[in-house]
Amino acid sequence: MSTVLTPAQTRFLRGMAHGLRAMLQVGGKGVTDNLVAELDLALEHHELVKVKVAAAEREERDAMIARLADATGAALVQRIGHTAVFYRPSRDHREIVLPR
Repeated sequence: MSTVLTPAQTRFLRGMAHGLRAMLQVGGKGVTDNLVAELDLALEHHELVKVKVAAAEREERDAMIARLADATGAALVQRIGHTAVFYRPSRDHREIVLPR
């Protein structure tokens, strides 16, 4: 199940993500099961994760980003060029408190 965000929450998370560095990179092999598992683990630990997607075509990047969001149940906060920001609240230790 995907996380749904309000516009105010999206703005808040975009501001938090501004200073983050990309934690993961989607390479030439595309979206693999191992990459999805790593993103799932990163989201559980950090809640807000930046991912670089190295695909030449925009449609291919969009498809990879959508697949990552669907596979992890995360919300796509922002997509700029080759970089996407995902958010999913942690099950065990929530640290980010979203505005209403």
